Amino acid sequence: MTEEVLQAIPHRPPFLFVDKVVETREDGIVCSRVFRAEEKFYEGHYPNAPLTPGVLLCESVFQAAAIHLVKKAQAGGDAAFANRTPVLCRIENAKFKGMVFPGDEVLIEVKEGETLSGFHYMSGNVKRGGKPVLQIKFALAMLEKK
Repeated sequence: MTEEVLQAIPHRPPFLFVDKVVETREDGIVCSRVFRAEEKFYEGHYPNAPLTPGVLLCESVFQAAAIHLVKKAQAGGDAAFANRTPVLCRIENAKFKGMVFPGDEVLIEVKEGETLSGFHYMSGNVKRGGKPVLQIKFALAMLEKK
């Protein structure tokens, strides 16, 4: 993982599922992650036939979205975001279209939709080898740190 990722969100190993920022855009971000064979969750999912859990692919999208919101706020000089943490508040329409195995690198793309009453509605996808693995819609809120 890069320092850019570590500075943007509070997540840390073993629950950090973004390695680096590949591209930033006005309306989104592209990040990447290599799922390494030595990660502990593969021991139980599944023994002798390891497969990356879909919920962790979803989490990689949510973390990429959080990075996008923080970087966007920092670029805009939004001081109100300085004391806030991105928190997931809605998941809908998750569609799994492929599998990710140990050693695979994925690209995680997030696009921002509308923001209503402090809720940031977004969509994301994960691709492995250029092919879709996950499509999902969700919302994040920026909550004040305690």
